[in-house]
Amino acid sequence: MPDDFQLSDLQLSLMRTLWERGEAGASEIQRILADSGRDLAQTTVSTLLGRLSKRGLVLTRREGRGFVYRPAIAEHEIRQSMVSRVTDNLFDGNVTALVSHLLRSSDITRDDLAEVRRLIAEAEHSKESDHD
Repeated sequence: MPDDFQLSDLQLSLMRTLWERGEAGASEIQRILADSGRDLAQTTVSTLLGRLSKRGLVLTRREGRGFVYRPAIAEHEIRQSMVSRVTDNLFDGNVTALVSHLLRSSDITRDDLAEVRRLIAEAEHSKESDHD
């Protein structure tokens, strides 16, 4: 399986549904997406799931006359790959530039900043432990 996972918004919506549900059939996924404002034909959902399956991102098993799908990859792996690609493509691999951009352009709250500080402290502690 490749480690460069780039998904469209629609593909990501399908994957999120599977991560939340664990597994689901195309008709169930179609209903969930319709409830969230994405009104797609079930054949479209099935086609997209088939493509995700061919890429190794979704596992498929037959159940009755249909198929049941489940994620073959964890959400954090997709997130890491997609953020790495954005960092590489938009910020020339400069993580500091990415973080600076996020801090300046987002509606960041004091609680968000406190959490970022906590995460930085945790990362620093982890890096110090690696060198001991």
